[in-house]
Amino acid sequence: MKNSPIHSFKFQNKSFLIKRDDLLHPDFSGNKARKFYSYFNYLKQNPNIKKIISYGSNQSNAMYSLSVLAKLFGVELWYYVNHIPNYLKINPIGNYKYTLLNGAKIIEDSQTIKELKNKNVNIDKNTIFIKEGGATKEAEIGINILAKELEKYNDYNIFLPSGTGVTALYLQKHFKGKVYTCSCVGDDEYLIKQWNELEKENYPIILKKHKKFHFGKLYKENYEIWKKLKNAGIEFDLLYDPIGWQVVMNNLDILGEKIIYIHQGGIKGNESMLERYQRKYGD
Repeated sequence: MKNSPIHSFKFQNKSFLIKRDDLLHPDFSGNKARKFYSYFNYLKQNPNIKKIISYGSNQSNAMYSLSVLAKLFGVELWYYVNHIPNYLKINPIGNYKYTLLNGAKIIEDSQTIKELKNKNVNIDKNTIFIKEGGATKEAEIGINILAKELEKYNDYNIFLPSGTGVTALYLQKHFKGKVYTCSCVGDDEYLIKQWNELEKENYPIILKKHKKFHFGKLYKENYEIWKKLKNAGIEFDLLYDPIGWQVVMNNLDILGEKIIYIHQGGIKGNESMLERYQRKYGD
């Protein structure tokens, strides 16, 4: 895995450094490239693997990244989702569309998801099962590489928004400075619960949001800050980063002058989110 660049970025008269993990690879980038790095190596060393099984949402960044991984190694991806709206089946868009184009199977089956979550499914020796969002101990290997790339920035505060929080967790474990995050999928308690399943100590610092955001719901303030960030020179993801950047700008007193924001990719998913935002709020 090549090092991702670090770019200077000015936003609302404040200077930041951006770790551009979105530029790791045209198709296999962001925090998913870090999380799935160990599986990339495992597939290289184990040609007997024929299938990857995972689950999550129908526009998941992880789903698309896994479809790229499966295509690279010529294995099947069976990705389970709770629901696929009819309009999406008729007019595929975003991660859903590109996952299908990579040859993956997206299967609508909430019962199997329950069984996978409860570990009630027998996985044969030719299949890899990966928990939703790559929230596994195996993610530590690739995230440790990210921490090594940031070694000379130990006097900086690192910030990244969290879904399952795995990237933030293992980055804090291996980075000598402070790692800050905010919850974007569930509440802060959800984040701590996810961390507790993997590690028992040394957690990142959670910064509070100014309000509760329901994951995937459209908020005009999120759309507005996303447009401002893009106009400032970098396109960020439309799900996590608008919340992350609001938290950053509201906590500059805590984060200080030296801040590195981790760009975790997810830009493919903007296609579907942008269509929804433009339909609701216009350009």
